[in-house]
Amino acid sequence: MRIRLEGSRAELALGMIHIRQLFTVTAMSRAYPARHRSRHYRLYLTISPRKDQ
Repeated sequence: MRIRLEGSRAELALGMIHIRQLFTVTAMSRAYPARHRSRHYRLYLTISPRKDQ
């Protein structure tokens, strides 16, 4: 599954912590500046279900 996160760098970091607790992150893009929103970024992830759950 591919998802997109948007927010400040701090929000992206916190979101990644929570996502990694629930899913296996198989790919992650760099943080791109968000259009029309200063100080916000977007990050693309490819995730899969964790095998230990």
